[in-house]
Amino acid sequence: MKEKFIMITLFVLVFILVVDLYSFKGIKLLVSGMDNNIIKYGIYIFYWFIPLLLLFFLFYYRALAPFEREPAIFKNFFLLGGFFILFYVPKLVFIIFHLADDIMHIGKLLVHKFSANGNIPVSGNVQEISRAKFLTQIGIITAAIPFASILYGMAKGRFNFRISHEKLSFKNLPASFDGFKIIQISDIHIGSFYGHEGQVKKAVELINEQNPDMILFTGDLVNNFAEELNGWIPIFKKMKAKYGMYSILGNHDYGDYYDWKDEDEKIKNLERIKQSHRDIGFKLLLNESSEIEVNHEKFTLIGIENWGLPPFPQYGDLKLAMHGLKESGFKLLMSHDPSHWDAEVIKDTDIDLTLSGHTHGMQFGINIGKKQWSPAKFKYPRWAGLYRENNQYLYVNRGFGYIGFPGRVGMPPEITVIELHKARV
Repeated sequence: MKEKFIMITLFVLVFILVVDLYSFKGIKLLVSGMDNNIIKYGIYIFYWFIPLLLLFFLFYYRALAPFEREPAIFKNFFLLGGFFILFYVPKLVFIIFHLADDIMHIGKLLVHKFSANGNIPVSGNVQEISRAKFLTQIGIITAAIPFASILYGMAKGRFNFRISHEKLSFKNLPASFDGFKIIQISDIHIGSFYGHEGQVKKAVELINEQNPDMILFTGDLVNNFAEELNGWIPIFKKMKAKYGMYSILGNHDYGDYYDWKDEDEKIKNLERIKQSHRDIGFKLLLNESSEIEVNHEKFTLIGIENWGLPPFPQYGDLKLAMHGLKESGFKLLMSHDPSHWDAEVIKDTDIDLTLSGHTHGMQFGINIGKKQWSPAKFKYPRWAGLYRENNQYLYVNRGFGYIGFPGRVGMPPEITVIELHKARV
């Protein structure tokens, strides 16, 4: 773990150095015409103050490593990462335009060098400086767009909970469940909300306002540690559903991303997380099924432990969870990672509806009408929303919380309302 941190730190240092030196070259060009040296050098000082401050806090918080299980420390790590993205994504956009002029200038030099007369034009003429300054100005204006988007995503976007509605019809759904309303939430990552209790309370109120028949939570209650839940259980206990609340575990709930003192400490952490599910009011399904009954009619709810493509662990056992189930009858599966649907569900089962999460929509994307895009699609073919293969459905929730980057850009946190209906033959 220490070696990994050293490698990451060295990479960050080199990245910051290269990006900042080249960006500073563009900044110097932009302010070159200023007559007021106080303002000019003030801009220079402010420019270098930001990376120095980020580096200071990187090493400061790393010095607190023995206490890093504290939710506040992890929150500050994420916030630090957020500010890094806030400043360096726009800088990368900025230097593309500044680099374009340099490439054009180098290309011109090479053309003249290998031309017949071999004469190289005198650089630094007014036309070249004007072009360079113009492109750099366009670069800094363009860079303002991702800066504003990321800033909004950190300040407001991560708390802008949205309700998504889906109405699905199934021939084999018992008539008593016609209109049955399910709320799906996923990826709470409660440690990331440290200090934002009011926002979570509003989300819980929003859930209850939907008057759900059932609430299903598809994993990742925490980032790593059971103590992240301190003080949160009374808030989540206020969620209500007529026919109960059910949950499964996600990849983060197992504590696999932390160097534990020993295996016993890791096991105790997982057991505390499982108990927290129960304390909230969830029935935690661990590779097992449960029958949901309304008016003496039933459907089967299946919940498996996390099953993911490598490097994610595969604790889930679908065959065990489905052992003894009848082939006929409506079946709903909770499986945290949507990769599982393609790998096992649609190939080998008659499960009608699968609910997943995990991807967060990468907390960044573009939604225009029914069109959506996110970098998440390059890793997960099924990364957000509804998918169908023949008569089997998968819904991938975009996540309640966030991790790593403390924000959401174009990919708001989601509360999904799924209405089940009896298909009319």
